[in-house]
Amino acid sequence: MKRFWTKAHAETGAVLLDGKPVRTPKRAPLEVPTSALAEAIAAEWDAVGETLDPRALPLTGLANAAIDIVAPDPAAFADGLARYGETDLLAYRADGPADLVARQAERWDPLLDWARATYGADIALTTGVMHRPQSPEAVERLAAALAAHSPFALAALSPVITIGGSLVVGLALAAHAVPAETLWTAVTLDERYQEEFWGADDLALQARSARKRDWNAAVRFLELLA
Repeated sequence: MKRFWTKAHAETGAVLLDGKPVRTPKRAPLEVPTSALAEAIAAEWDAVGETLDPRALPLTGLANAAIDIVAPDPAAFADGLARYGETDLLAYRADGPADLVARQAERWDPLLDWARATYGADIALTTGVMHRPQSPEAVERLAAALAAHSPFALAALSPVITIGGSLVVGLALAAHAVPAETLWTAVTLDERYQEEFWGADDLALQARSARKRDWNAAVRFLELLA
């Protein structure tokens, strides 16, 4: 689609193109909770060239998701995300080599300690890829912590949790308990370790770069909600 507007600007949480409100795919007004987020979304639209590419509007996409997908039933959306707590990445450890086991413990144990101290959620560890059920109490406590977030926060946490494969990581990011880059290093630990031994694959690097762009957009979205 060709660019059809001259100027985008924000006004009391709404995003306007030439004075007309931007609408979501379901035709709801694109209105967000903070002026900072509205201004950042308007800046995305202003930066568009002659042709509109939705991939250049990641903050807009997250806001659309919050309004059209999450807000109608936040509890159901949070419940779907909370299921990552049952198979959290941080619970599945390698049984070797020893240096990988040590790296996982160094990066992942503090996050699980934080979840235990903050929510009383004790995540059981296992080795290999076979599923090990977590205690219902731990899963419920993490799910309750997630459900307490707003639809806009949940929309941003969705890519963080799904990309990282970890509910604990998403909650740590939302709570500003751990820097975002530290969390990214944690969730990509295994694949980067493999690259040290087998070398980097171009397609894998491109895929991780795409995931990082989505991750960074979600992180920024959360920051702009504060």
